[in-house]
This record gives sequence, structure tokens and C-alpha cells, in this order.
Amino acid sequence: MIVGLEGIIEYKEPTLIHLNVNSVIYEVFISLHTFSAINAERARLHISHIIREDAQQLYGFGQKSEKILFEGMLKINGIGPKAALAICSTFTPEQFAGIISSKDINALKKVPGIGPKSASRIMVELAGFDAILLSSGPLVNSATSEASMALESLGFKKEQIAKALNMSHATDTAALVKDALKQLQKL
Repeated sequence: MIVGLEGIIEYKEPTLIHLNVNSVIYEVFISLHTFSAINAERARLHISHIIREDAQQLYGFGQKSEKILFEGMLKINGIGPKAALAICSTFTPEQFAGIISSKDINALKKVPGIGPKSASRIMVELAGFDAILLSSGPLVNSATSEASMALESLGFKKEQIAKALNMSHATDTAALVKDALKQLQKL
């Protein structure tokens, strides 16, 4: 699984780049935010590697939070890589977190390919996801994400998980889960 690439940009357009990594050229689909952030001849990208029956595709992001947003969108039934990339191109992770926390369905409907049903589904399934996106630092972000997934697998709702994780000051996954379980008993 490819999780990151660094190399020389051979070709660049708003939706994709060709990245030369040690004489192997990869086609990487990118968001508009990543496109505008790349202003040198070299790039370092966080990669989401999608493997399908008929293709392998690479999606690159300049920020780890943008990759987390993209991968979170892919977990929603009916949202594929193209729609997830459109969301990443329309909103920054911080803007998206604000939309989720304010439950602004109309903002989501402005994204190309997202209609009223998809917007409603995104709001329901990503309730509490804003806390994961806004967590500070890559270590805390990763630990929060892992703790959230662990608590989801135990059957807790995303909104409850987000509230419980926001109350914790722990930075590692195990401590976050332990603190969140204590908070979830009180909720």
C-alpha cells in the first residue's frame, strides 16, 4: 500500500499530476487545494491508494487532514473517490468540519455530484467527524481517529464518541479509548 510519495513533477493540471519518483512516473489525482499549494518542481504528498478490480488509483494530498477527510468520505455508502475529491476541492478540512458541526446541508449540496440525499447521508454518517478533523497535531489526529474507530466497533454512536473524545486530554490511542469509555458511561 502506497501512503506517501515524493518526487519531481513531470506534468501538472488542476485535477492530477505526474510525479517522477526515482524514474517511475505515477499519475496522482489531486484536489484543487493541493494543486494551488504545489508551487515548486518537487512535491511531497500523502497518498490514498485505491485498489479496484479494474484499476489502481492514487489520490494525493498536501495535508494529512485532507487525506483523513477524503478517506472518511469513502466510508459513506454511495460516495466514491470522485465525489470525495470534489468535496476536498470545494472545502478545506477546517471548513468541512464547520459545515458538519453546523449541519449546513445547503453548503454540501453546492459540491458537484452531491445532491440532497447524499448531503443528508453525509451529515448523518459524519456527525462527530468534525472533532477528528480539528484535532491538533498529526499524532493526536491519528490517535483520535484510531480511538474513534475502536469505539465505533464497540457500537457507540459517532456523536457520543466525538463528545467523549473532546473531553479527553490524552494523546495516545489506548488512553483516549479508556477516557472515552469512562465518559460514555456518564452520557
